Amino acid sequence: MPRIRKPEWLRIGSMDRDKIREVQQILRKLNLHTVCEESMCPNISKCFEKKTATFLVMGGICTRNCKFCDIKFGKPLPLDPLEPDHIVEATKKLGLRHVVITSVTRDDLPDGGAAHFAEITEKLRDYNKDIIIELLIPDLKGNEEHIRIVVESKPDIINHNIEVIPRLFRKVTPQANYEKSLKLLKVVKEMNPEIHTKSGLMVGLGENKEEVFELLKDLKETECDILTIGQYLKPPSSDLEIEEYVHPNVFKEYEAKAYEMGFKFVASAPFVRSSFNAEEADFLLEG
Repeated sequence: MPRIRKPEWLRIGSMDRDKIREVQQILRKLNLHTVCEESMCPNISKCFEKKTATFLVMGGICTRNCKFCDIKFGKPLPLDPLEPDHIVEATKKLGLRHVVITSVTRDDLPDGGAAHFAEITEKLRDYNKDIIIELLIPDLKGNEEHIRIVVESKPDIINHNIEVIPRLFRKVTPQANYEKSLKLLKVVKEMNPEIHTKSGLMVGLGENKEEVFELLKDLKETECDILTIGQYLKPPSSDLEIEEYVHPNVFKEYEAKAYEMGFKFVASAPFVRSSFNAEEADFLLEG
């Protein structure tokens, strides 16, 4: 099938390379990864220019081989015990008030990395009790004990991306499970209703509007608070092709429908990613 031509609304503008290098130097000195770089995010220049980044912890090698992702797949290295302290140091140097931390999936670890997430959260809270901490976590195999470890560290937001409509799970993210992902979001709310939950999905992979609306309904039934919807863009290493470049007007339609369903904050546009401009939802945490 011939490739679809990229539309004008997906053109990336110019970037300030000096500001980008400044952020990269801070990260390299502290031996930190970012999902911005590892997943080749199209928003990297905008984020680094603002001195923001989404930290990718537990290494740069994932134990799952999802078709939409450009992060390396293989056998990960042992956890870096200094990483939580390095995250705090980078947070200081970048002047972050809203910190987003995600990870590769670590199915090789007994707790999937839950305790590592918790340690990072606790050290950030010791550094600044008012900082907003957002964790974007893998499914932890649905283990409620491991989910509880993360919840009890009391981040402000726990994000777990649903990624795609259920019909496409086997094709796009074959080692994940739709019901397990929904259950994780539901369990977080049951364990601590004060934590805001968040999820995101990609479009442009062959789904239709009704399937997206059904997914939004499923997410809302878990009491999910925050939603992100963005265009799937094919990484260089992937053979998962783009089926459609979804028009910005359709993203607006999804946004309107999500607000109608009761989501508290929605970001829906072609370049939206789960952690891009995450601080825009901070008003939900005020008071």
